[in-house]
Order: sequence, then C-alpha cells, then structure tokens
Amino acid sequence: MNPPPRPGPPGTGPGDTARVIETVFRMESPRVIAHVARLVRDVGIAEELAQDALVAALERWPRDGVPGNPGAWLMTTARHRAVDLIRRRENYAAKLAEIGRDLTHAAPPEEPPDPAGIDDDLLRLVFTACHPVLSRDARVALTLKLLGGLGTAEIARAFLVPEATVAQRVVRAKRTLATRNVAFEVPSGPDRAARLGSVLDVIYLIFNEGYAATAGDDLLRPGLCEDALRLARVLSGLMPGEPEVHGLAALLEFQASRTAARTGPDGTPVLLRDQDRTRWNRMLIARGVTALGRAGATAQGAPGPYVLQAMIAACHAHADTYERTDWPRIATLYGLLAARAPSPVVELNRAVAVSLADGPAPALEIVDALTAEPALRAYHLLPSVRGDLLHRLGRTEEARAEFERAATLTRNTRERDLLLTRAEECR
Repeated sequence: MNPPPRPGPPGTGPGDTARVIETVFRMESPRVIAHVARLVRDVGIAEELAQDALVAALERWPRDGVPGNPGAWLMTTARHRAVDLIRRRENYAAKLAEIGRDLTHAAPPEEPPDPAGIDDDLLRLVFTACHPVLSRDARVALTLKLLGGLGTAEIARAFLVPEATVAQRVVRAKRTLATRNVAFEVPSGPDRAARLGSVLDVIYLIFNEGYAATAGDDLLRPGLCEDALRLARVLSGLMPGEPEVHGLAALLEFQASRTAARTGPDGTPVLLRDQDRTRWNRMLIARGVTALGRAGATAQGAPGPYVLQAMIAACHAHADTYERTDWPRIATLYGLLAARAPSPVVELNRAVAVSLADGPAPALEIVDALTAEPALRAYHLLPSVRGDLLHRLGRTEEARAEFERAATLTRNTRERDLLLTRAEECR
C-alpha cells in the first residue's frame, strides 16, 4: 500500500512547499532525466520533460500535499509526458515497438520504478553527458547540470564564467548529442574503457576546481567538491566491478578529508606540512580506505592511474605527521604513475616526493628538465616547486625570483598572496 500524500506542517505556506519541491527535484532530477532519456533518446527533450514534471509539482503539491514518494511522482509524471510525446510523433509505431508494449500502461503516480532499471539509466546518462564528441568544458557543464542538479547560474559562479557562456555550452552540448545521433547507452569493450576514462576525468576535474580554485578570491569551493564526491560515489555503486571507479572514489574521499585543515580562519591557504591533522575528517578517510580496498579486490592487473593516486593519498592519510609520511613509497608510486600515465604534472609531483625522500638536489634536476615543457609554461606550480627546492638548497635569491614569477601566473588571489609571502621570506 502506497503512503498517502503528506501535507505540510502547521503554518507551512506555499513558499515552504516550493522549497521542498526544489530540494526533491535537485535530488531526483538526474534519475528522472536518465529514465526519460532512454525513452525519447534525446537528453535535451528529457530535461524539458523533467522540467514539465517540476512545473506540475509546483502546481499540485501546494494544493494536494507532498506525495508519500515524491521521487516516484516526478518520475511517473515525466514518463507520462514522454509517452504523450512519442504518441504524437509520426513514427509512433516504430518507437513503440522499440520501447516495448509496457509503455502503453504507465505506472500509477505513486508506484516507484524498478531501481535496477533506474541505475542502468543513470549509467547511460553519465556516459552520454561525458561523450568524447563534446569539449571538456561542455562535458563539465552538462554533467553538473544533468547529474549534479545545478542550475546554469550556479555553474557559472563556480567556474567564474558568465552565465550566458555556461548556457551556450549546455545548449550546444545537447544539440551536438542530438545532431551526431549519439546513442544513449553504456558502451562495451574497448570503447567502454576509453569512455570511462573521460567520465572519471570530468568528475576529477570538477573536484579539483573545488579543491584548488583556478581563479577568484577563495582557495576552496566546497560545493563543487561535494558534487564531484557524490557523483563518484554514485558511479562506484553503478559500476562495482571497475577498479578505477573505486580508485577515483577513494582518491576524492582522501582529498576531501583534508578540507577543514587546508585554510586558516581568514581563508589563507595552509600548506600540507603545516596542516593540523587532527582536523582531517576520519570518517572520510575510513570511506577512502574502504573504496581503495574495493579497487584492490576488483583489480585483475596492474593498478590504474586513479588507483595509484588513491594509494598516494592513502600514504598521507595514514601518517600522523608530515615528517613521518612514507615519502620513499610515495616517490615509488609516482614513478609507477609516470610510467602508466606519463605527464609533466605527474613528473612535477614526483619531484616533490623525491625531494622529501632523497633531498632537494636530485629533485631539482627533475624540475629543471621540466622547464622546457610547453604544457607547464604558464603553470604556476612549476616555479613554485622550483622556488621551494632552491630555498631548501640555500639559493634564496633565485628562490625569491621563482616565487614572484609563480605569483604572476596564478589567477587565485589566495595562492598569489601565499606565493608573495614566501618570496618575501627569502629576502
């Protein structure tokens, strides 16, 4: 027996109900869009139908009360509208044969859809939103909108770009998916492995932007970290047999555990060596350990890039002080990561680990070899790391110049202030 509608508590007005509806819709919209997209084979139309269901809720729930299962109500309402749309199309017969006869008998408003089927639909939506035909910026915007439940204005604020720019990215992304006839499916075989990398990269990019903002006055944007962490958790539940999915989830759990200690009371960045580790979130660390264990249990060969990064993050999480961190193991893991997924940024991180395992001199050789890398020419962390190594070697004037150069390259106010402070300390 389905639960009856829940009227608001005494004194609840239309505004309160509207807030309830907004909260429910943000939580449920990814599943609704995913389910409807499977029916209509168009992400843009699916989003419009989900919005129609939201409008219906805004009209009916203040009058009739919030349903006992609001997510199922939204799902079924959007599904009914999808059925109506398909029936109006000229090729209804072909579509009906494709979708199945069960579509003609839509579930009653309070009947929840099959959870396993919804999970499959969500997985399809993840792979569709991160399809390689879209640019990286478009994948991020579409993923946050469809799966993160964020509005255009929220995405624009998070990435410090005009709202119109985000809106254009989303519109173009949906148009590209439609015009290129991108299948709403989870790919298989080699294509799946290639596409999964894109999915994980988008989620990691969203997290990184929240963890160390590219520009602006704040080092952290916790909302983006939370969105990315939630997406990683959802994906690990949808793909329990993929070690790299669990590796990404573990990495984000470990990284997120440090959030409270990464800035001072006034928002000033706190370097890893100076962080109060008692402020690290032990629950998130425990979740990271569990996710890393799942990655190991499902792995069938050498660990992938995200598993290796999670293993590095675990070394930090298990050390009760900066000095007692297992730097030789971290340097070794970065060597494996450089072999598995070579990049100048990985080499730069390896140099930092080498400097703490074997001293600044061998690390400086690695960093000096990276100065000619075009990809790092405008990367502020290269002169920042080089400045730190030079300072530790007693070459303070050279170190000061490197910190000052790094300060000119970053667009984040908090990082710039920190780098200028370090330059002043070299005088």
